[in-house]
Amino acid sequence: MASFNIVVLPGDGIGPEVAAAGVQALKTIGDVFGHSFSFEEKRIGGIAIDTDNNPYPEDTDRACLAADAVLLGAVGGPKWDLGKMRPEQGLLAVRKSMGLFANLRPMDVKASQVHRSPLRAEVVQGADLLIVRELTGGLYFGRQTRTETTATDECVYTVAEVERVARVAFDAARKRRNKVTSVDKANVIETSRLWRETVIRLHKEDYSDVELEHALVDSMAMHLVTRPTKFDVIVTENMFGDILSDLASVLPGSIGLLGSASLGATGKGLYEPIHGSAPDIAGKDLANPVGTLKSVAMMLRFSLNLIKEADALDAAIDAVVESGFVTRDIGGTASGSAVARAITDKIRETALTAA
Repeated sequence: MASFNIVVLPGDGIGPEVAAAGVQALKTIGDVFGHSFSFEEKRIGGIAIDTDNNPYPEDTDRACLAADAVLLGAVGGPKWDLGKMRPEQGLLAVRKSMGLFANLRPMDVKASQVHRSPLRAEVVQGADLLIVRELTGGLYFGRQTRTETTATDECVYTVAEVERVARVAFDAARKRRNKVTSVDKANVIETSRLWRETVIRLHKEDYSDVELEHALVDSMAMHLVTRPTKFDVIVTENMFGDILSDLASVLPGSIGLLGSASLGATGKGLYEPIHGSAPDIAGKDLANPVGTLKSVAMMLRFSLNLIKEADALDAAIDAVVESGFVTRDIGGTASGSAVARAITDKIRETALTAA
């Protein structure tokens, strides 16, 4: 029996609700496949500001560094918008402390889900892409200054930072459809010129078997919603990736359907849905748990090396979503907890059928 220690960071808003769904899924996987999961809950984000005066307390950091993987709900909310400390600083801090430099956000649109997309069926059907976002450089981690009349944000990238995330993208493409689109703003921004030069060199030296194309971020935003099936793996810098991945979430019909994995060199990772804390629906059992459960499947696959278990969870998610038993954000009437239960029940049902 394999044993794993998972740190759970519920966070703010709907974070505790979706994190609970993730824990429920892992417990079910443990029961069905004979694994043992222990869970340690810690504070992050706004709630940590309120209780610890720190969006990323030291005991949370120690626990995350010792864990096999970390599951995050969501952080943020209007309550903390104007404070000196912001909940999102906790998210940046955990990524930096754990050495997580690549964020993977897969997105696909199956034929049975096309009707949920706001875009025309012929545009989105068959879309299947992976956005690889650099996580520890760029404007989000640069030096910031502020006076009464002026503010500056410094954007810095090194060759090493670009190269390591580009390797993640090229390696992923080799397991998919063998194509990488590198997104930058090299016609204007110096860090983007460094980005493009580094990607070109790395491609020539180590990945010439992979198709490589370059796109400017503004034109990429247009192409993502007009011809998404053209893309396989998209790699880009921190802020561009943040924006483009949220834009891509419109393709399947809801940001609540998408999960993510933040990975470093050790194999340990941080797993979270890409949606925000949605304080307007917090506590109402309306939050879509699918993004979190997709993130848990990625945890099983990338950090815990439980491939058949990840496949089982992904299959259960797809079966329930395709059945139409879904939350309101994608046209259903089911509660978030009911959808989560249906997915874990499907895992058990499939295991019994196969036995």
